[in-house]
Amino acid sequence: MTTTAPSPPLLQVANLIKHFPVRKGVFSQLSGHVHAVDDISFSIAQGETLGLVGESGCGKSTTGKLILRLIEPTSGAVSWRGRRIDRLSAAAMRPLRRELQAVFQDPYSSLNPRMRAADIVAEPIRNFESISPKEVQERVASLLDKVGLRRDQMVKYPYEFSGGQRQRLGIARALAPRPRLIVCDEPVSALDVSVQAQVINLLMDLQNELGISYLFVAHDLAVVEHISHRVAVMYLGKIVELTDKRSLFTDPQHPYTEALLSAVPVPDPKIQRKRVILSGDVPSPINPPSGCRFHTRCPYAFDRCRVDEPPLKEVRPGHWAACHLREAAAPTALA
Repeated sequence: MTTTAPSPPLLQVANLIKHFPVRKGVFSQLSGHVHAVDDISFSIAQGETLGLVGESGCGKSTTGKLILRLIEPTSGAVSWRGRRIDRLSAAAMRPLRRELQAVFQDPYSSLNPRMRAADIVAEPIRNFESISPKEVQERVASLLDKVGLRRDQMVKYPYEFSGGQRQRLGIARALAPRPRLIVCDEPVSALDVSVQAQVINLLMDLQNELGISYLFVAHDLAVVEHISHRVAVMYLGKIVELTDKRSLFTDPQHPYTEALLSAVPVPDPKIQRKRVILSGDVPSPINPPSGCRFHTRCPYAFDRCRVDEPPLKEVRPGHWAACHLREAAAPTALA
């Protein structure tokens, strides 16, 4: 009897670090570094959505840019379908860019105001494929149908669309080169609540139909719960908890996650949720605290938290947390 080795994850991030230099003075002397992303690891499987949540400035969007190679990492590895891409040249990276696409937060600023909708969607097709103009037009029309836009809107400019329609146009552009992973950088945060639901349902329908994977960057946990399969929680450049969404929302293992979940509105007035109020402000990423980075605001912090940085450990099967309050269930490395 023969056994088949499990296929590698679609995306694998290992010990990824990004530090931005800070320069001051007339001669721009180096005075420090912004620890935007500081040693994070995770993976995304085919057809999976990984939600990446945390406060503003914690490194979520920087992580997405590092994966897309829009900025270069300080160190660490990004592997795509088993192949490291963080060291590839621009020429070697170009064929892979059709498989890695993005949907940005502001649909208006991410679309060229001088291009019509048809040209915006057609541009990535022309960049990566040699097909006839008629085939391009048919693909564009089909993509607009898929995202809920009318074919007669192909001649319109971005300013002629509503916010939700512009985001649908941005999704159509991301789908045009037939990607396998889309980095969604807060794609619904600028939209009305009703439009948010439409766009989220659209993304989920496209995933079921096309098998696309998503890295879904957001700060709205209600949205993340709806769309994600697994959730990673970031704080000050670190992943502090990573597990499936059911475990995260029913039994969080990190105090920061508890605080985030306590702030999520509950649509039932009869349910009373205990609110966790964090004291103080988020520390500067230029001079992050020693030990656990959350200890300056954690209501459970003790002496060890101030000097010893907790590693991200598997505290139960499939559930990782970086907290001294949790004892590891087994010495399992993060996969």
